[in-house]
Amino acid sequence: MVILMGEEKEKKGFFRRLVEGLTKTRKSIASGISSIFSAFSKIDDEFYEELEETLIMADLGVNATMAIVENLKEKVKENKIKEPEQCRQLLMESIEEQMNVPADAYEFENRKSVVMVIGVNGVGKTTSIGKLAGQYKNMGKRVLVAAADTFRAAAIEQLTEWTNRAGVEIIAQSEGSDPAAVVYDAVNAAKSRKTDILLCDTAGRLHNKKNLMDELRKINKVVDREYPDCYRETLVVLDGTTGQNALAQAKQFGEVADITGIIITKLDGTAKGGIAVAIQKELGIPVKYIGVGEHIDDLQKFNPHEYVEALFSTDAAAEEA
Repeated sequence: MVILMGEEKEKKGFFRRLVEGLTKTRKSIASGISSIFSAFSKIDDEFYEELEETLIMADLGVNATMAIVENLKEKVKENKIKEPEQCRQLLMESIEEQMNVPADAYEFENRKSVVMVIGVNGVGKTTSIGKLAGQYKNMGKRVLVAAADTFRAAAIEQLTEWTNRAGVEIIAQSEGSDPAAVVYDAVNAAKSRKTDILLCDTAGRLHNKKNLMDELRKINKVVDREYPDCYRETLVVLDGTTGQNALAQAKQFGEVADITGIIITKLDGTAKGGIAVAIQKELGIPVKYIGVGEHIDDLQKFNPHEYVEALFSTDAAAEEA
């Protein structure tokens, strides 16, 4: 029996939760791929077509799937692979290569930062902010939250509950207040309290993009004017269970905001977790966090290698983790 210490034990725990959280997607992808590998005795066009269909069904998207399969074909040729089963590791590598989290993806954690969080109602935006606030607080950061989604009283109440749970302060006004005014108060409070990270919850009403654009423009103007030397981060929250609809939302938000990262929630509730691959391939914006459960630690930093390993992991590997 191996006794794990500190950070290594924590990493093992993260991976186990990731494996468990991606169970539905893993069963969809892994079982489909395993059946293809066992059904084919040689690697031919039909083999690749079946592979494409399986990946597209898991919502990896057409473009990402085509890129993965083309990449796989090159690897198969280069390595002189003849047996379908020998493709498994090469396929995993091909999927991983479609995703990239830059080295400076989490630079905002180490700077005086204002993090704008956008996303439509119901995607888990407020919950994600609460979880991030708790995680940053546990890292020793001074965290402040701005409740700038003022169009729903429930959003303010929910965020207040999360900040109380996380042990961080919140700046909020009454329902219907001007979101830019809330951010103004929050930015000045962040400066005076020497806050490390200011998390701003904002409304996401995609059915009226002009209003959303105007609101975000006002908020950004306030931050630029009041806190010009802060580091800026804009995260969009997407619901993984909606598959390709999540990709469409990300594209729409990209038209009204300078998105620097993506949070995908509820991946534990869907067999279409391949959307994480599709989004990065289509938009060229890194997925920075994924949600694979209800607990605060179930919102994890996205690691492409661990993500692919978890997708192809066996139940035995999950138990070991």
